[in-house]
Amino acid sequence: MFGFSSYHVLLAASGLAIIVSYWWPRFISGREPAASALLVLTGYAVFSLIPGMPTAIDPLGAPRIWEVSAELCVIIGLFGTGLRIDRLTGRDLLKPTFRLLAIAMPLTIAALALVGWQAGGMTLAGALLLGAVLSPTDPVLAGDVQVGRPNEGGENTVRLTLTTEAGLNDGLAFPFVHLGVLIATTGAVTAGLMGEWVARDLVYRVIVGALGGATIGWLLGKLLFAWPRANALCTTQAGVVAFAGVILAYGMTELAEGYGFIAAFVAGLVLRRQESEHEFHARLHDFSESLEHTLTAIILVALGAALPTLWPYLGWPEAIIGLSLIFVIRPATAWLALAGTGVSGRPRAVIAFYGVRGIGSIYYLAYAGHHVELVNEGELWAIIAFTIVLSTVLHGLTAGIAVEQAARAPG
Repeated sequence: MFGFSSYHVLLAASGLAIIVSYWWPRFISGREPAASALLVLTGYAVFSLIPGMPTAIDPLGAPRIWEVSAELCVIIGLFGTGLRIDRLTGRDLLKPTFRLLAIAMPLTIAALALVGWQAGGMTLAGALLLGAVLSPTDPVLAGDVQVGRPNEGGENTVRLTLTTEAGLNDGLAFPFVHLGVLIATTGAVTAGLMGEWVARDLVYRVIVGALGGATIGWLLGKLLFAWPRANALCTTQAGVVAFAGVILAYGMTELAEGYGFIAAFVAGLVLRRQESEHEFHARLHDFSESLEHTLTAIILVALGAALPTLWPYLGWPEAIIGLSLIFVIRPATAWLALAGTGVSGRPRAVIAFYGVRGIGSIYYLAYAGHHVELVNEGELWAIIAFTIVLSTVLHGLTAGIAVEQAARAPG
């Protein structure tokens, strides 16, 4: 008479895992819980008890589901990140950010590719894809190291740098993901391929992404605040209109072959510049953050549930790659990039160390797996999963205190 629908079991298990992850830490600490690591852990624990469930959401077998869900989560996260930033002008204010993007990010990609090639035995395409997938810091999971809600004040060099870096490097990783896919498809690196890649993926798509986001962000601001002035949408709870605007910016930019992630972040930045003191920005940020946290929780629980299917691909070479990124490559490249920026001491160390990895990496690997047959796909997913788990545990449990201390430190 009573049957068990796998879909309903999936919903019930996901709900239980999310509730436990946010509720249980309240018995230990009065701080807002860093739930990311617990979401993965409870997802693993709950779904391991359900026969067949890990296989049903295996990212190797169903990359499209992971691609779409992670894509939407990153779009919302990037838009919300743009909304958080109160100030963009000031002497050398964004110099640390630009140095991280121009120096630390390419060096991270190159170092990871080298480690993947030498330690992991990967192909050139697989190693390059590994570097590109793991290079961006995450705008979704890095809430403890980023600036707060609009008009809250208290922005400092550490938080502003980590926020703007996370907002931009998700889109800027895409050219290197495309390069890895191109090499995997063609099987060779030629002058013609590199020239086409530079012109299309490194120049055209970045510019289109920035212009698309700026245009939609400006138009969205006018619709919310000025047209019509006597009955502006900003006087209502019109978060859904802003959400529609950001997916419009993303979709239109992608149709024009630009980078939608850059457009989403820039749209948030440009919208934030219009009527910048208006309370609507805080309401919109809260609406965006609620959507972002909901999608993130579901994806992290799913990642934990999928771990049993990925562990067979995780050996010491794959673990070494994740460990080297968290403890060596990111800290070293970021520390080097920040030389000469005026950031020193503890703030420099915190910026260098807290390069949180997360949902963006899931999206990029799922995107690549959906578009091309990957030789090292199982190992790549195992590395991504291991690195995200390591990052959520290490960074998630320590970031809040470390950033607060760095903000009070000189330098």
